Amino acid sequence: MQQANLKQQFLIDENITFLNFGSFGACPKPVFEEYQRLQRELEKESVQFIAFDGPKNLKHSREALANYIHCNADDVVYVTNPSYAINIVAKNLQLKQDDEILSTNIEYGALDRTWNYYCRKAGAKYIRQPIELPVISKEKIIEDFFKGSTAKTKAIFISHITSATALKLPVKEIIDIARAKGLLTIVDGAHVPGHIALDITVLDADVYTGACHKWMCTPKGSSFLYVRNSLQKMFDPLVISWGYESAVPSNSQFIDYHQMQGTRDLSTFLSVPKAIEFLNENNWTESFSSSRCNR
Repeated sequence: MQQANLKQQFLIDENITFLNFGSFGACPKPVFEEYQRLQRELEKESVQFIAFDGPKNLKHSREALANYIHCNADDVVYVTNPSYAINIVAKNLQLKQDDEILSTNIEYGALDRTWNYYCRKAGAKYIRQPIELPVISKEKIIEDFFKGSTAKTKAIFISHITSATALKLPVKEIIDIARAKGLLTIVDGAHVPGHIALDITVLDADVYTGACHKWMCTPKGSSFLYVRNSLQKMFDPLVISWGYESAVPSNSQFIDYHQMQGTRDLSTFLSVPKAIEFLNENNWTESFSSSRCNR
């Protein structure tokens, strides 16, 4: 697909050249049409759509997403944005006085605020370890990062691709070292899905969050939270609702607790398979690999 023709498939104002996919992305016409179709189905019979068909349809959508990012469908739940996901994680870590969360000084500002809030509330510390710029080497990033590790470090929090600099950080190597140190590994991958290849199984983080409404081109308010199966009972939802002591429990407490959050529009989550179809049909990765900046 020629890029000129691809542009015509989007709803972007023709008078602008849109470069800000990193904030919200843009939704292609066929994906947006599927989104609106789902919203109309919701309005036709909302009880059926949310309460009865919701779990089944969400499962189908999670399976499509899990296949795309390479993880088990029962290890991932939909959330509105990565900030929501990290709030789930930070609130449930049960931080104690003098615990430390090791991060970098080039993380996303909203999530710096999230960690500052929960750390200060517990008397813990959020360590924003300086990363020297310009980058000299992958090894130097890793060295700089772990200079901030101490006996009090409980977890690491790091971006896969940073919002502030667009650097692709060596998260796999950092995860492996952190695990050897016995640390929980939490990755903000907001800018990764649809942008670079993502294989969560290979990456092997304990926690990973990514946005679908950026480079994956879904409707706004569609993101995911992945948690390693053995750790899922650590993380209660921010909203306790029908999934707790569910009348129709699934085989996953993690899914039950986080999936049914009362009344909300599931249409954006259910549009994810159509967005993946669009990316595949338009050779998304191949078409833009040569035009993206090296990171």
